[in-house]
Amino acid sequence: MLDRAKILVVDDKPANLEVITETLSAHGHNTAAVTSGERALIWLESYQADLILLDVQMPGIDGFETCELIKKNAAIADTPIIFITALADSENIAKGFSFGAVDYISKPFQEVELLARVNTHLRLNQLNQSLEHQVRNRTSELEKTMAKLQGALSQLESSQVQLVRQEKMSTLGGLMAGVAHEINNPLGFVSGNIGELRRSLDDIVSCLNAYREAFPEPGETLEGLLEELDIDFVVDDIAAMLNSMELGCDRMRGISNSLRYFSRSDTDQKLSVDIHEGLNSTLLILKYRVKASDIRPKIEIIKDYGELPKLDCFPGQLNQVFMNILANAIDMFDEVSEASSDEAIMEGSQKITITTRLIKTQSIDENDVIEVSIADNGKGMQEEVVARVFDRQFTTKPVGKGTGLGLAIAQQIVTDTHGGTLDVQSEVGKGTEFRIRLPIGG
Repeated sequence: MLDRAKILVVDDKPANLEVITETLSAHGHNTAAVTSGERALIWLESYQADLILLDVQMPGIDGFETCELIKKNAAIADTPIIFITALADSENIAKGFSFGAVDYISKPFQEVELLARVNTHLRLNQLNQSLEHQVRNRTSELEKTMAKLQGALSQLESSQVQLVRQEKMSTLGGLMAGVAHEINNPLGFVSGNIGELRRSLDDIVSCLNAYREAFPEPGETLEGLLEELDIDFVVDDIAAMLNSMELGCDRMRGISNSLRYFSRSDTDQKLSVDIHEGLNSTLLILKYRVKASDIRPKIEIIKDYGELPKLDCFPGQLNQVFMNILANAIDMFDEVSEASSDEAIMEGSQKITITTRLIKTQSIDENDVIEVSIADNGKGMQEEVVARVFDRQFTTKPVGKGTGLGLAIAQQIVTDTHGGTLDVQSEVGKGTEFRIRLPIGG
């Protein structure tokens, strides 16, 4: 059950504001309405919104610029924004997502679609807040436990790695599975209705054509109306909108499937899976992090996948390994960019290369091995850092930037759980490579 949410609606057309606010209010939401981007920014200085519905085409500052200004304000930057727009082409949709929007609704909107998208993103926002609260509580509990068990530090460190690993997988897996489920419900409804709407449109067009054949001379009044409405253009435009909606549904379905794959619960027995699916689902989840930001250009992801057999493993745990290594590389690029000049950043490219291959062994006593290499062209690490990179007591992360246990967790999963190896090679100024080797049938 959703809490009563406060939603800010921004549109320069009073009629649109009235329809949207009445629809949302009728379904239990608190709404506020303003007619320009400037007024929206002023309103947000005094009030907090759970969700913002933002029109794109407005006089003064348009929706894109308003969204950009909101995202630059740390106090309100996390507020989800849904664009309401008649510009439903892929270029404008992509532009909206690049400015930080979480979704878009095409004009003229349907009440069912509006409510489905609004409720989905309100649920996502609530889940994110709940997750943050859980993490804070768990972190507090862990710190208290460590203070009481100083005499058993070595045993505690090992238990800590296991606890954080399980907690992350449980919390993240539950969240992603829930998000995927919440996406699928309205997605199935919208996707199913698109087909029905297309068939209804075909029927209407057939009927219209029959009228034209039966009454080739409809009279001046009707001829003027038909010319003013440009019915043929409207029919083609509706068909194009339906195609766009189908593409959007396909994209959302792919995201949902990737979330569900990433959050697969580990069982007592290993599962036979395609390693590439795990890598791709992890990259999709991290997609927003590799995009260009205020401090750096987009990070290029290069995939050089080889032909691999399926691997018997715990897929959820291996996905966590991929996530930890890739997230560390992205963090490194962010840190480098913060300390570099704009000229230096633009001159160099930022790349992460993922390579997979099958290593055949010659001995009958040894298993073939799947190797996954994740390499970046970043700043690299000093030898003394490389030597301690998997140490549970060592981290290069500043306070507030994570636990520093990511690589220790990754090594434990690869070596202890899967009988493989996790090695690192790094050279200052050239980059770092993590090499995961997993025995087939091990």
